[in-house]
Amino acid sequence: MRKRSRQAGEGLAGCLFWLAILGIFLLVGFKTVPVKMKSSQLYDFMVEQAKFSPNSSAELIQRRIVGKAREFGLPVTTKNVSVVKAGGRIRMRCRFTVPIDLYVYTYNWEFDYEVDRPVFIV
Repeated sequence: MRKRSRQAGEGLAGCLFWLAILGIFLLVGFKTVPVKMKSSQLYDFMVEQAKFSPNSSAELIQRRIVGKAREFGLPVTTKNVSVVKAGGRIRMRCRFTVPIDLYVYTYNWEFDYEVDRPVFIV
């Protein structure tokens, strides 16, 4: 019968490496998921405004979008939002950039949302 060697087979370096990778993914997810959720909610609000605001002026819709973006903490101003109502259609565009601080790098996440729908007068 063969004797077993006394090596335990510990791989501490590999474990630390994968823990570091997991930590990086968690950090990036922790920083980016809330921004994506808020920006998606802003887009949903834009679609809702296009559907249910046929009698509102373009300026009022623009102010509503900017107000909702401020509610969500997104850096949107009236210069970033354009609303055009013409020819039975409503076209909205919102472009903004959110800086995401990842402690060693700041990523500028650019969003460009467009909504183009027919206006239904009820």
